[in-house]
Amino acid sequence: MLTRDQQLRGPGTEAAGDDAIAGQRRATALQVAEQMSDYLLTGAISNAVNFPSITAEEAPKLKPFIELGEKLGSFAGQLTESGILKVQITYEGHVAEMKIKALTSAVLSGLLRPMLGDVNVVSAPVVAKERGMVVDEIVRAAQSDYESLITVTVITERQERSVSGTVYADGKPRLVDIKGIRVDAEFGKSMIYITNEDKPGFIGHFAGILGDASINIATFHLGRNKPGGDAIALVEVDGAVPPDVLARVQALPQVKQAKSLTF
Repeated sequence: MLTRDQQLRGPGTEAAGDDAIAGQRRATALQVAEQMSDYLLTGAISNAVNFPSITAEEAPKLKPFIELGEKLGSFAGQLTESGILKVQITYEGHVAEMKIKALTSAVLSGLLRPMLGDVNVVSAPVVAKERGMVVDEIVRAAQSDYESLITVTVITERQERSVSGTVYADGKPRLVDIKGIRVDAEFGKSMIYITNEDKPGFIGHFAGILGDASINIATFHLGRNKPGGDAIALVEVDGAVPPDVLARVQALPQVKQAKSLTF
């Protein structure tokens, strides 16, 4: 016995419906392919769920700042050792006029990836919300020496840490401030981050440890808040840093923290 739906749908009607569904699927697949092509060729993103649309004109301007945001987030994430309660992202100057939602997604993906692994710019805001993280975005006119500045402040169960960066005319992202201490450093593939007391002898002992381990120093950046006060060192090295070498650095009397970073 035929149901009412089967009586209303004869063989011709059913075939037409199947053709319509197939046509809709082909149109959707074509649209997705065109969107992927636009993204790969120009960086443009359209009709993406959980990610703002970006035009082909906006993409080149956003690209270096998306890279900066992700690396600032990664820097903070690799140093974070307790639960994150709040993330505050401040955009100053020209960057404040861009698509900051895309930049915030990049910051969050970099921040969460060291802890969770498989996180990307699309999933990161959702993951942050699911974990109860408060994410604040602040937009303001330039208040520093830089045309554009992004500052990421991470508040955890134990402490608050801020890191700032900018993009220079060469298009490369730079670290310019760590915990209120001025620096000027590119992000290297393999780096050592050290907080220490600003006392004589540290650089010599530190370089000696790396030399004994046959680890070559590529770049060396130093900063301090005042003479004899708190200091930081951000050192790019060739290759990974073995745990035992990092432990020897940590054991130096002036060192408060030594951490291996990868970007």
